[in-house]
Amino acid sequence: MSLPKTLAEDVARNLVMVARLIDEDPEQAYAYSRIALRLASRVAAVREAAGFAAYATQKYSEALAEFRAAKRMTGSVELWPVMADCERGLGRPERAMAMAGEPEVQKLDKAGQVEMRLVAAGARRDMGQLDAAIVTLQSSELASNAVHPWTARLRYAYADALLAAGREDEAREWFGKALEADKDGSTDASDRLAEMDGVEFVDALDEDEDEDRAAIGTDEASESAATAKGGDSDDDDEDRPSEA
Repeated sequence: MSLPKTLAEDVARNLVMVARLIDEDPEQAYAYSRIALRLASRVAAVREAAGFAAYATQKYSEALAEFRAAKRMTGSVELWPVMADCERGLGRPERAMAMAGEPEVQKLDKAGQVEMRLVAAGARRDMGQLDAAIVTLQSSELASNAVHPWTARLRYAYADALLAAGREDEAREWFGKALEADKDGSTDASDRLAEMDGVEFVDALDEDEDEDRAAIGTDEASESAATAKGGDSDDDDEDRPSEA
């Protein structure tokens, strides 16, 4: 659907803000997405952006509705995995699992199929089927030594499932493999490895704040002591008899 030039520019500006803010300030991104939606609700890209903004703020029912609308407009199955993950967010993992078996999955590209596998494994874990989640993640993509944009997340999910199952040695190995593939810091694999080694992290900012509070407390105590001492001197002067 084409829009008048001025309207199209207004919509584009709001969509740019959604993309810019969705990671660092999802609530603000959501607000921009609602503006774009009011301006151009019949544009698929707007419905998709609104869906992702709602998803980022955990408004899963709203996100699912927007993704469904975008899918109807485009006919694409690209959003199928995130739609299934919305079902998980709504507490319906069985629906996510049903979606993982639908024909739409076969139409996804490799990245989409890996994403669907991650969602399905998460749904298995939601249902308490930890061993099944581990099996779900075992695949040629996981076994491959090649690194793709989704490799770190797949390895990380597998490591996390192994750890939840009490298979710590294997989990450590796969967290390490996830870290090797994680070039852009999309996971906290390094922190998880350190945690397994018993390393405790101290927030430097919190530590500075604690030191500042301690210093303030010391200064206040010193001032109170000085005031008290001055008060005692005055009292002594009053009690001392005046010289004749």
